[in-house]
Amino acid sequence: MTKNDLEFYNVQADRWWDANEKIYALYHLNRPRFEFFDRYIENWQGLTALDVGCGGGFSCEYMAKRGVKVSGIDLSEKCIQAARNHANLNQLEIDYRQGVAEKMPYNNDTFDAVICVDVLEHVADVSQVLAEIHRILKPNGIFFFDTINRNFKSKVVMIWMLENILREIQPGVHDWEKFITPEELTQMLESQGFNQVEIQGFDMFGSWEVSNPVAFLKEKLDIYREYRETRIVPIKINSNTSVMYIGKAVKSGELP
Repeated sequence: MTKNDLEFYNVQADRWWDANEKIYALYHLNRPRFEFFDRYIENWQGLTALDVGCGGGFSCEYMAKRGVKVSGIDLSEKCIQAARNHANLNQLEIDYRQGVAEKMPYNNDTFDAVICVDVLEHVADVSQVLAEIHRILKPNGIFFFDTINRNFKSKVVMIWMLENILREIQPGVHDWEKFITPEELTQMLESQGFNQVEIQGFDMFGSWEVSNPVAFLKEKLDIYREYRETRIVPIKINSNTSVMYIGKAVKSGELP
């Protein structure tokens, strides 16, 4: 099986905004993500923001409806076209471009904020992507991200359970070896010139400490049942970074 198989996103592009498709569950992650992001930006109106790895445009449209001047970039031309079509349908002005995160077509000091969600675990060169994000952010601009931790628990949950057993994620989409620990990402961010790094758990699975096996199994079944009924993942922002985590970092420097 091919790992980190990004062809999945090309195949899904035309169905990105179909509420009956599994991929649409990603749309519902906007609310908990921006509950975290809003801790650091209270008013998004009029800001310039880029979504790196924007897919079909879930986060771009979410920001555009808040009055943000939005750009989005993605490796998949089919996803970019789907995003453009949906934005046009909803009369939203969003600058979508096809390209790679390691070499983005934007000038230095362009954006007030850059978001990169569900993406860092897929890119070819994480450090180069972070360098590019640092370059295109304005001084004191904020980088928001989420990604997947690399440990035995994330292999069990993300690969064995969600991909191989439940098939809620297309098998082969992830490569466990490309997952990134919070410590590794913090070090890479700081080496690229970011500071004020803050990381929290992006917890959709609850605790995995099994003190009571019956209660543990019931909790997990309840979480999965809720997801199957609503396609909305019950996310909590907390200290549990063991599977997924969310964070922010600031490009140091003074505005000119």
